[in-house]
Amino acid sequence: MTVTAAPRRSQRSTRSGQIRVPRYGRGVRRNLTGWLLLAGGVLCFLLFSWYPMIREFVLSVQQTRFGETSFVGLANYQRVIDDPAFWQAWRNTAEFTGLALLLGFALPFLIAVVLNEFRHAQGYLRVLVYLPVMLPPASALLLFKYAYDPGDGLFNSILSTFGLPTSQWLQSTTMAMPSLVLASTWMNMGSAVLIYLAALQSIPGELYEAAEIDGARLFRRFWHVTVPQCRLVLSLMLMLQVISTMQMFIEAFLLANGSGPEGATTTVVYLIYQHAFNLNDLGGASALGVLLLLVLAAFAAVYVRLDRPRG
Repeated sequence: MTVTAAPRRSQRSTRSGQIRVPRYGRGVRRNLTGWLLLAGGVLCFLLFSWYPMIREFVLSVQQTRFGETSFVGLANYQRVIDDPAFWQAWRNTAEFTGLALLLGFALPFLIAVVLNEFRHAQGYLRVLVYLPVMLPPASALLLFKYAYDPGDGLFNSILSTFGLPTSQWLQSTTMAMPSLVLASTWMNMGSAVLIYLAALQSIPGELYEAAEIDGARLFRRFWHVTVPQCRLVLSLMLMLQVISTMQMFIEAFLLANGSGPEGATTTVVYLIYQHAFNLNDLGGASALGVLLLLVLAAFAAVYVRLDRPRG
């Protein structure tokens, strides 16, 4: 006795003898254009984002010499960690990140609060604040290089006008890093101000009116109404700023010729550049990149853990 297997539900025949197309198959065919566009985006994301990351992990355990590669395990990591420049680069990166948070995180929020209080010409003020962002970074840093000139620079001319002592700025081991922070803050402040302004304007006015009825003054309204209502935006901007400042490169490269006086501006990313392009050490550069990635991933994991909704 021959047993005929029943057709699968997804391929069950109709009475006319035609094979019924599965429901998900009909959905794909109906939205074929959208699926193709989605597939293109996913392919580009995998090709340009994930493949370089995986390739970096592979290169970090290999040694490349004369076009030939060989597996060396964790030797590249051990070599870059034993280099004294490694720890100096991390100290400089931490210093830049800390100063950038003090100046570049708090200042845009305060400027946004002040701009939010203006009832007239707010659009013009937004344009003025955002203008530095539209300036190409190379041009903006060229302006700051002129301003930091220890001879006839703008900043020393202003200090001399008021009878204050001048500075060597980028040629000084103590002032080189703060000078980079000031330039970076000026270049990127406009975007942060606009994001904070959007968050401030979404706060219901009734909250401020209730606080005023309760007798809250300006600072208490700011602390008990503005800051809690902007908490999500503030925490997100904090995470993004830490990640972006720890990858600082172009400011050090263009303003301080990379390492600066006695290595005062050598950051981790600039050390990666040195290994990759000056020393032709792709293994060491990849090992440094992986270590930086792990540190940033750990910070992001802590942020997600702390920012998780409670209850």
